Amino acid sequence: MLEATVKKILQARVYEAAVETPISPAPFLSRRFDNQILIKREDLQPVYSFKIRGAYNKMAQLSEEQKAKGVIAASAGNHAQGLAMAAKLMGVKAVIVMPRITPEIKVQAVRARGARVVLKGDAFAEAAAHAQELIAEHGYTYVPPFDDVDVIAGQGTIAVEILRQHSGPIHAVFIPVGGGGLIAGMAAYIKYLRPEIKVIGVEAEDSACLKAALAAGERVVLDQVGVFAEGVAVAQVGEAPFAIMRDLVDDVITVTTDEMCAAVKDIFEDTRAVAETSGALSLAGLKKYVQQTGVEGETLICINSGANTNFDRLQHIAERTELGEQREAILAVTIPEKPGSFKKFCKTIGKRMVTEFNYRYADPENAHIFVGVQVKPGGEDRQGVIDKLCDAGYPVEDLTDNELAKLHIRHLGGGRPKEHFEEEVYRFEFPERPGALMNFLTHLPQNWNISLFHYRNHGAAYGRVLVGMQVPNGDRLHVEEHFEKIGYRFWKESDNAAYHLFMA
Repeated sequence: MLEATVKKILQARVYEAAVETPISPAPFLSRRFDNQILIKREDLQPVYSFKIRGAYNKMAQLSEEQKAKGVIAASAGNHAQGLAMAAKLMGVKAVIVMPRITPEIKVQAVRARGARVVLKGDAFAEAAAHAQELIAEHGYTYVPPFDDVDVIAGQGTIAVEILRQHSGPIHAVFIPVGGGGLIAGMAAYIKYLRPEIKVIGVEAEDSACLKAALAAGERVVLDQVGVFAEGVAVAQVGEAPFAIMRDLVDDVITVTTDEMCAAVKDIFEDTRAVAETSGALSLAGLKKYVQQTGVEGETLICINSGANTNFDRLQHIAERTELGEQREAILAVTIPEKPGSFKKFCKTIGKRMVTEFNYRYADPENAHIFVGVQVKPGGEDRQGVIDKLCDAGYPVEDLTDNELAKLHIRHLGGGRPKEHFEEEVYRFEFPERPGALMNFLTHLPQNWNISLFHYRNHGAAYGRVLVGMQVPNGDRLHVEEHFEKIGYRFWKESDNAAYHLFMA
């Protein structure tokens, strides 16, 4: 299978649409991590993503009869743009079925490349099902985003370029993983020619379908998939990719949202490219690998796989960057509610940069303050700040890894109720489309009262929403049954320390 895959890669037709992208040095990162770090620039493709390679190669294998009937795909991301451009270059009709929650910028980008866009459903599964209905009706040929040997071969041409462009020693290549098409093609070629090079997959920790499959020895379906890195938000690795690379991948590293955001900043500082979060995924994994293994003096290569990000998302990415670099600690500190307390607290912090400070009077005895403090990477300095505050007599709660605090509480200073009442607090992901809130409200019983609501647009397909509800005692055991009928992802936060310190 390996030899057959390599042969397909070498015969792949991609350069009628794609360009050979350069490898950019990353001098700042290289100095920081004591290794030569290089970035393969797939963000420089005509569609700002590597996906054009696989889409065009797949279409180049179609018969004239298939081309005459047209092609179709269900996609809300980079595959849609890649297929639209490939079809336009070949003069083939293309239909892209996208969920209704797809950001308008991506819909317009696909239409601008000549494809017909059909908006259907609130989730990818509904869009994919509708695509199959259109295939049955019109005879279109489905072009999959990753689970196809010709798509895999097209993506594998990136590895051909890397080994030709950098002939010297390479310790490891870090590859982002969604459905597995990219890593399967690249791993096949790298291991066939240079088996000493480590091939390391990188996944978002909330969509790690390859790591789960390797652990189980077979493909598994994740119960839930995170949506922050939309380009790799896949619940199950593809059958064809897994068959090719299951024995070729040396390791899989998972990274957090904050670590991806930090990598977006790193790429910008070294190349002035603005990567999408999934585009920076492999660099985040590279950094984690260096920190975990202590490797020095080696050549490490990662892939900037795409730059199709909404401008609106950059604010949220910037907010999380310092946390991803472990350069900021988010703390809840209790100080006495009396004159001079704030000044004394600042003296205890010392000359450190305070990045954020939220406070509102709520109690005549004690004040709970939400504070961001600049610290050195690694975690030890953060613990040092906490220990210093505790030694000075301040109760401290570390909120640095608390999603509720980072997504909502830091934007909700004050707002405590005047009198105590019981409420259930949940965090949701709402689809970004008209009617999503009304759909949520209509599924709640009429005798439930909304006591807290916070929403921020992050320029993504899903919005993050915090909801507090006064629920009659008889319904308290059945709250989540109502939520499950709505179909939105949710997390219970009623016991979250950040909520009790600042909102309860």
